[in-house]
Amino acid sequence: MREKIIHKATELFINLGFKSVTMDDLANDMGISKKTIYSHFRNKTELVEEATMTMCDIITSGIDHIVSHQKDPIEELYEIKKFVMVHLKDEKSSPVYQLQKYYPKIHEALKQKQYDSMHGCVAENVRRGMEMGIYRDNLNVEFVSRIYFSGVTSIKDNRLFPTEIFSKAQILDYYLEYHLRGIVTPKGRKILNSIINSNQE
Repeated sequence: MREKIIHKATELFINLGFKSVTMDDLANDMGISKKTIYSHFRNKTELVEEATMTMCDIITSGIDHIVSHQKDPIEELYEIKKFVMVHLKDEKSSPVYQLQKYYPKIHEALKQKQYDSMHGCVAENVRRGMEMGIYRDNLNVEFVSRIYFSGVTSIKDNRLFPTEIFSKAQILDYYLEYHLRGIVTPKGRKILNSIINSNQE
């Protein structure tokens, strides 16, 4: 039951926002009593934390799976983007912004967890790209991997990139192209252009 509650809460939080969803909404949606929810979670904050960290774990293990295939590093980043978009497809309420505003401690913990899992993966992607000659050989791996994380975090900020102006899929595409055009070699640019062109067909 605990897993079912986390699963349903995650779905509602992503779709409607952390602030908007009440324990009553969750109980009604699941056809269970609030008492049942409270027998597993002391309060809404605890449930928000569990749901957030569970979602982060699901996305992290999916990304690890993609990385394990050792694809071309440019293609790998697009595969990861596609995977993340599938998991956040119902994100209509800028949940990250709500999390930051109403649950700042959980937001900070999530950001740290994302950084810990993502930093190594991006650094490895940059190193492999350099070895294959599709990324420039004079890159500072630490700088590129940190600036990439910093950018990915910033584009989720609804104050900087409001959803009325940018859709989630669109902004991720813009950012990925912006990031890659700054680090690819002419050989890498051909791969990048062919991926962009095939995505637009």
